[in-house]
Amino acid sequence: MTDIDWNHQYADLPGIQVHYVRHGQGMPVILQHGWPEFWYTWRKNIPVLAEHFDIIAPDLRGFGDSDKPYKVPDVQDYVDDLSNLVEHLDLDGIGIVTHDVGAWIAQAYALRNTGHVKGLFFTNCPYPGVGKRWNEPGHQINMWYQQFHQMPFAAELLTRDRENAKIYFSYMLDYWTHADGAFEEDLDTWVDNFMKPGNMQGGFNWYTAVNELRMKAMRGGPLDVPKIEVPTRVFWGAGDKVLKAEWSDKLGDYFSDLRKVDVVPEAGHFVHYEQPERTNDEIIRFFNSL
Repeated sequence: MTDIDWNHQYADLPGIQVHYVRHGQGMPVILQHGWPEFWYTWRKNIPVLAEHFDIIAPDLRGFGDSDKPYKVPDVQDYVDDLSNLVEHLDLDGIGIVTHDVGAWIAQAYALRNTGHVKGLFFTNCPYPGVGKRWNEPGHQINMWYQQFHQMPFAAELLTRDRENAKIYFSYMLDYWTHADGAFEEDLDTWVDNFMKPGNMQGGFNWYTAVNELRMKAMRGGPLDVPKIEVPTRVFWGAGDKVLKAEWSDKLGDYFSDLRKVDVVPEAGHFVHYEQPERTNDEIIRFFNSL
């Protein structure tokens, strides 16, 4: 599938226009990206999954070709966008596949829309059970970017010229993956995307939105939230330096129908991109089992 085949579409939602790519037919499955990503992070997954499902891959607000509202969002804004997109497209019985940031949003959505969600498939999944471990000795060196992204000069500094952005993403994508150069063929596409006006700041705004929640977890430990009752599958890269695979140990405290957790060798933070064939197989198997 080439770039000209991606079927770009736009949804006019309350207060925002959201860009998404859509392919396939059957059970609707939404692919929700994380950081530092946009819809294209699923390029190795969409063609295969679209042979089995109706695949919808949106850009979160502030990312990709979705709108960048002037107002700094809160987490609920992202959840509302997902809810409004599902309503706009008249979807029901949906599956959600998420990575990183997308997992926060999908969990909040599933808690209030259990009847609409058929299954959740998480790759490298932040969740309340991580708790104080975000702040454990030696791990803060891997978390510097979360504070940096909230500094008022950060986005301007990185987009002042293209080389700055390229150095930043080259470092981040290489450091977070299992194999050096895993994103080499797509690095320029990543840089081009985040050099679009407003995209770097739009992405950074997530960290301002989630900061209070994250700091509460770091200070007080695991958050007391209801269990999610939707069938859930977790697929976690063994070499993730930011979201450690061993942090998956408390998933059962937050998901009442946890079907299976796999820790995937030879994958880091971006397991769906680094091990696409295996990820695709497991997504298809999971949703077909529901």
